[in-house]
Amino acid sequence: MSVYDRNNIFAKILRGEAPCRKVYEDDHALAFHDIFPKAAVHVLVIPKGEYVSFVDFTGTASADAQAGFWRAVDTVARQLGVSEGFRIASHVGPAGGQVVFHFHVHVMSGPRP
Repeated sequence: MSVYDRNNIFAKILRGEAPCRKVYEDDHALAFHDIFPKAAVHVLVIPKGEYVSFVDFTGTASADAQAGFWRAVDTVARQLGVSEGFRIASHVGPAGGQVVFHFHVHVMSGPRP
């Protein structure tokens, strides 16, 4: 597993050092529009913690943090009006296509713009 880089763009967004188009925020997660959308609706949901990937998050985050994160994903889908039809993706590691090494999920719905 990689060591968490506190200078990654998502860490900067969480600290308010980089901008985002926020969709939702609570104690467990932050959701914002992807800057390179791959679908008509494309939002990223990130946990508020230093987790490199899905594997790191599920292996080290508390049960409350995990439950809160997935509730936030559900809330975001409902808020976006896509809860009846969307997909979730998370890339793990360089071989899996992960570019930003802060765990995140893509919530996508509809065709590519």
